[in-house]
Amino acid sequence: MNKLLNVSASPHVRSAETTQRIMLDVCIAMLPAAAFGVFQFGLHALLVLVFTVAACVLSEYAYETIAGRAITVKDLSAVVTGLILALNMPAGIPLWIPVLGGIFAIVVVKQLYGGIGQNFMNPALAGRCFLLISFAGKMSNFALDGWTGPTPLAQLKEGASVDLAAMFLGKIPGTIGEVSVVALLIGAAYMVYRKVISLRIPVAYILTVAVFAFLFGKQDMSYVLAHICGGGLIFGAFFMATDYVTSPITPNGQIIFGILLGVLTGLFRIFGGSAEGVSYAIIISNMLVPLIERFTLPKAFGKEGKQS
Repeated sequence: MNKLLNVSASPHVRSAETTQRIMLDVCIAMLPAAAFGVFQFGLHALLVLVFTVAACVLSEYAYETIAGRAITVKDLSAVVTGLILALNMPAGIPLWIPVLGGIFAIVVVKQLYGGIGQNFMNPALAGRCFLLISFAGKMSNFALDGWTGPTPLAQLKEGASVDLAAMFLGKIPGTIGEVSVVALLIGAAYMVYRKVISLRIPVAYILTVAVFAFLFGKQDMSYVLAHICGGGLIFGAFFMATDYVTSPITPNGQIIFGILLGVLTGLFRIFGGSAEGVSYAIIISNMLVPLIERFTLPKAFGKEGKQS
């Protein structure tokens, strides 16, 4: 009988997946969008990617060294933060600005709260929002082929028509990683294939934005599709909203989270002063995750009720 039982400490369910392997898959998934961004915007876009990733990795290493903590740069989470932040930058931005954003994301948002798994909001998006507030002009200066102008969503908000095909392929002004829907979907398909992410949050998010735009914007499919293809919605839905640490763990919670993201994004885009809303929607929703999980966690089997 003793041979049939094995008493051990938790965890009792183990997986071959490691944080490093998952982060590597996310990095691989972002390569098509990064490659397209460099192809479209040129060498400076590549420098933004390299400098931002380097700033995130070095600031994590430096902080953990000074604080006497275990060095965790090998888990690649700092690389993922740097890539996401860099892909959210305008291609022509001065290099010191994303470097500052990377340091803020790693030190203030991630490490001061205990490191990976302890942060209450997505570090890369927190870094981007910090830069949007601090350097609004430079963070909204988008150029393509030497021409500077508004993004398609900004044009749409002003009542102008947009080129859906160009938005889908990526021949539009915008941040380095958000412009090509095709490249982003290739990366998203890889993450789904590798089972890195579930489709619950992205699908709920995108469908809610579509319904919101149709009901409160224009009852026109071209208008709805422009909201889906523009403004980093695809990038945010698959690569940022699905962050393990800052999104719900319960299936129902993930659906509620996606719907909340869609409603907030719709409110910011259609009723707000800005044409964009993905970053702020995700940051605000991150802070509501504990509340969502509180009401969606299943009750423990056999939990004792109140004594009469």
